[in-house]
Amino acid sequence: MSETPLPPLRLNPNAERRLRVGHSWVFSNEVDTARTPLKAFAPGDLVNVVDARGKAVGTAYVNPNSLIAARVLSSRVDARPDLDWMRRRLAAARALRDAVYPSPHYRLVYGESDGLPGLVVDRFGDVCVVQASTAGMDRLQALVIEALQAELSPRGILLRNDHGARAVEGLPEQVEVVGDVPDVVELLESGVRFQALLRQGQKTGWFFDQHDNRDRLLRHVRGRRVLDVFSYVGAWAIRALAAGAASATCIDSSQPALDGALANAALNGFEIEALRGEALDRLKALRAEGRSFDLVVVDPPALIKRRKDHDAGLEHYAALNRAAMQLLAPGGVLVACSCSFHLEESELQRVLLREARGQNRRLQILEQGGQGPDHPVHPAIPETRYLKAFYCRVN
Repeated sequence: MSETPLPPLRLNPNAERRLRVGHSWVFSNEVDTARTPLKAFAPGDLVNVVDARGKAVGTAYVNPNSLIAARVLSSRVDARPDLDWMRRRLAAARALRDAVYPSPHYRLVYGESDGLPGLVVDRFGDVCVVQASTAGMDRLQALVIEALQAELSPRGILLRNDHGARAVEGLPEQVEVVGDVPDVVELLESGVRFQALLRQGQKTGWFFDQHDNRDRLLRHVRGRRVLDVFSYVGAWAIRALAAGAASATCIDSSQPALDGALANAALNGFEIEALRGEALDRLKALRAEGRSFDLVVVDPPALIKRRKDHDAGLEHYAALNRAAMQLLAPGGVLVACSCSFHLEESELQRVLLREARGQNRRLQILEQGGQGPDHPVHPAIPETRYLKAFYCRVN
C-alpha cells in the first residue's frame, strides 16, 4: 500500500450511510461537487471517499461520466490495489467456490459480492473468461490477469469485454486473448458434460447462475416430456434427459445455440428436438399443432433492463408464461424464471397466478430458487440479488 495520499471525494451530508453498512456505490448526486468536482478526475482514478465532515469512508475508483460516480474497493484509506491485494480477493473467492462445487466450473468472481466491483470471472477448468464493465476495473485489468495467472495458472484467459454495460462507462467493446483459449471448452455440471461456446456464445459462454436451479429440476422430470424455451445450448433439456425425462425439445432464436444444444445432447448420448424461432411464435405454433408437454421451462434473458422498461417487460413475461401454460398437460410443471433485477419476485408470482386463473387452471408453487452460491448476495447491496425461479404445478 502506498503512503502517497489519494485525492478526496467528498460526499453530501448523510450520503455515507449506505456505504457504512457495506454498499459500494456512490451516485453522482451524492457527491459534493462544489468542493470536489467530479470533472477533476479521469475515469478509473483512485480516490479517498470522505463524508461531509471529512471523515474517511474508504478507497474507491471514480468515473465522472457515470451515474454511479464511484465504487468502493476498500474501507481502508489510501488503499492501493496491487498484486498481493488482488490475489487475496481471488483466493477468498476461489475458496468459497471450491468448498461448494466438486469441479472447477463456476463463477469465480461476482463483482461487488466478492469485493471486486465491475468484475466478472467465470472459470472453465484451466480457462478463465473475464469481463470488466467499469472504467475503474478496466484500469485494473492487467492486475486481474496477473493475479489470475499467479493464483490459478490458467492456460488461457479470454477478455470478453464486448457487452453493452461498457458503453455506459465510456469504454470500447473488445475481445482479447491471453494464452491459449479454444473456441469451445468442456465443463461438468452435476456430472453431466457440456460444451460452452466461449468466443461466440452469450455473455461468458455459460449460465452458471442456474446450476442449482437445474439441480432442483431433477425431481420433477422423470418420464416427462420437457420443453426448454430460450434453451441456448440446452442445459435445462439435457439435465432433464440425464435425470430420466422421456424427451426434450429446445426452442431458441439462434441457430449456433441450437447447434450447441444438439452437440451437447450427443455428447451425453441423447437426442433432442431443436426448433429455431422467436419463443412466442414457436409456442403458439406448437399449440396450433396440438402438441403438449409435461414440463416447460421458460428462462428468458432479462426482459426488464431499466426501470422504464418495467411495464412492457412485465407483459412480455406474462405472454410467455401464458403461452407455456397453454402447452402444459394437466398436472404439468412450469418452471418460470426471471433474471431481471427490476422485476420483484412477488410481481412474477402475481403474473403466474393471473395467467393461470385466466385459463381457469389452479396453480401450486412447489419450489422457489435463486442464483447459486457462486453468485453470492451481498446483504447490503440488493442489486446483487436478481435471479428468480418458480416451480409450479398447473392443474
